[in-house]
Amino acid sequence: MRWTYLDNNATTQPAEPVTQAMHEVNTELWANPTSVHRFGQMVRQRLELARASVARLIGCRDRELIFTSGGTESNNLALTGILAQPTPPDTRRHGVLITTQIEHAAVREPSQTLAKVNQVHHLPVDVNGRVDPGQLAVLLDEHAGHNTVTVVSIQWVNNETGVIQPIQELVARSREHRDRTGARVLFHTDAVQAVGKIPVDVKAAGVDLLTFAAHKFHGPKGTGGLYVRSGIRLRPQQLGGPHEREMRAGTENSVGIIGLGVAAELACRWLADEQNVVVPTALRNRFEQSIFQALPDTVVNGGGAPRIWNTTNLGFPGLEAEAILLALSERGVCASAGAACSSGSLDPSPVLLAMGIPEPVAHGSVRFSLSRYTTDDQIDRAIDVVPAIIQRLARILPVG
Repeated sequence: MRWTYLDNNATTQPAEPVTQAMHEVNTELWANPTSVHRFGQMVRQRLELARASVARLIGCRDRELIFTSGGTESNNLALTGILAQPTPPDTRRHGVLITTQIEHAAVREPSQTLAKVNQVHHLPVDVNGRVDPGQLAVLLDEHAGHNTVTVVSIQWVNNETGVIQPIQELVARSREHRDRTGARVLFHTDAVQAVGKIPVDVKAAGVDLLTFAAHKFHGPKGTGGLYVRSGIRLRPQQLGGPHEREMRAGTENSVGIIGLGVAAELACRWLADEQNVVVPTALRNRFEQSIFQALPDTVVNGGGAPRIWNTTNLGFPGLEAEAILLALSERGVCASAGAACSSGSLDPSPVLLAMGIPEPVAHGSVRFSLSRYTTDDQIDRAIDVVPAIIQRLARILPVG
């Protein structure tokens, strides 16, 4: 079958230079990078060059990067590594976590666990899924007291809608609170859907911790990392060695990390030319407009907010996303109903419900996500297939 792959927020095709580099490591540079002999140190050198490439991509220093198995581990390490630390005996205070209900499950679920011993507060979002920086300031004033360790965790780009949060404004409100009260406020952002797709500069944004994953920008699965601003100490979540500045024990995945480094270099080059975003953005817009023309009742979830160039989340009222996805798959079109790790659930997306999207729309919402390798032909095929499937399902599966 000829696949029309529009599920790139779930994973992207590894770039050919990435797979070539990984093959070289598997066949020629397979030594342990922690070993002191020359063979091991050859691998260590390549691993550190990869670290430098990723540091260039996000604008940090090499030593501020911790390599992990991906976005989920990085999010867990960031939040639990701060808020699960023992409370200093002279304060006896719990930490405070401020987040949203539209985060990826890799933030939502650790937040639920941390709520057993910490205060967890959720910022509301508007109908487009955007956070109001003013409301963050209110929550900080209400709940972040003097000497309390406070973490704000807000996604840079939403994985389901592609909506971009005003990260710099949100960080600025966090800093204002700290300057005024002396409270320790750390800002974490899950940037898995941003890094490698749009310019990300951790210093300019002012964030303290940032999560990324290689397979979202044409790198390998099972590899990612966490930016940790110098001076911040995390409580390691796995013990057993001094790896990654003693914050993440275990022999490094040198094959994946070196592949990540190549993917980061390719992303740097692609992002260096602002015109590179123009073509895929036009493809996404053409796809949306064509679906609207054929299906005027279609809803673009988050369409009134700034969105990343590759994502559109379309609601088809009165239908079920599962039926749509199965029918699309039979015609060779790959899409999703939200986060890939939540596939199989019959419930509407908690992200869309938190945005106030009506259930009849949320139940029938499908995410289409492009990559920098998506072609005109693929979009043409999707434009042919999607309306026909929606119209057929509307006839055989009427509302109610």
